[in-house]
Amino acid sequence: SCSRGKEPQKTEPVPKPEAAALPIPQDIIDQVKATNYQDVRIKKFPISVEGWTFRKFTFLATLDKLKALGISYLQAYPGQALGNGDPKAVFDHNMPDDLIKMVQAKLRTAKISVVAYGVVDIGTTEASMRKVFDFARKIGIRTVVCEPQDEAFALLETLLKEYDLRAAIHNHPQPAKYALPMTVFDHLKGRDTRIGVCADTGHWMREGLKPVECLRLLQGRILDLHLKDRTDFGKDPSAKDVAWGSGQGGVRDILAELTLQDYPGFLTMEYENEEEVKTPEPAIRKSVQFVK
Repeated sequence: SCSRGKEPQKTEPVPKPEAAALPIPQDIIDQVKATNYQDVRIKKFPISVEGWTFRKFTFLATLDKLKALGISYLQAYPGQALGNGDPKAVFDHNMPDDLIKMVQAKLRTAKISVVAYGVVDIGTTEASMRKVFDFARKIGIRTVVCEPQDEAFALLETLLKEYDLRAAIHNHPQPAKYALPMTVFDHLKGRDTRIGVCADTGHWMREGLKPVECLRLLQGRILDLHLKDRTDFGKDPSAKDVAWGSGQGGVRDILAELTLQDYPGFLTMEYENEEEVKTPEPAIRKSVQFVK
């Protein structure tokens, strides 16, 4: 997804998972098996779209597309072409104040809120983190989606308290740091609840993990959700993203698990099907209808 690095070449050793990156604990698997998800009446969730879904379009064009879809919430990502006539201008936390004001005006006109920002590199210094958080405050963003380094956690926690923002840790596939849920579970122990998880169900499926089990493991710490459904588990290149409820991800059970947890956040649609990269709207409409 957005901010993904290049896959390692076959001749390079793939980093081994951290010690904390264990399989899903058996007691969590047993809990999920014992849960009758079919009897759960799904709560109403607000729906947003990750801007990466419209990665072939500009930020301003994305606002128009969301308005046409009747969706009022956006998770923006850094680096999307802005679409203001300047080919070098992109949406990110380095925008000058004049472009920020222009974006704010466009958001008001479209009646769309940027509710989250990421996946973004927040760095490890106070200056780098403040730059992201000051930008989030100006735009009205509540949640910053990131993949913090180990040495950044203490400072991150302190600044989140000061800004009253939330940092949601994202799980890109291996060899990314937080690919397996036990890793982030271990990092969150004893931390302020402003630090939590951005659960990407599609990337868990790529690791061969059942999203509903990962969500149960991380209950109480899920701040954001990149909800995806895929045709199959694993990293077979023939597997692809499909509309919610059309694949093997168990989206209905995911919604039931989130209901049982009283998850307060958004169902964020991040659609990565390259065959439909220029026309993701039908899949978005079908997904929204599935939830309804």
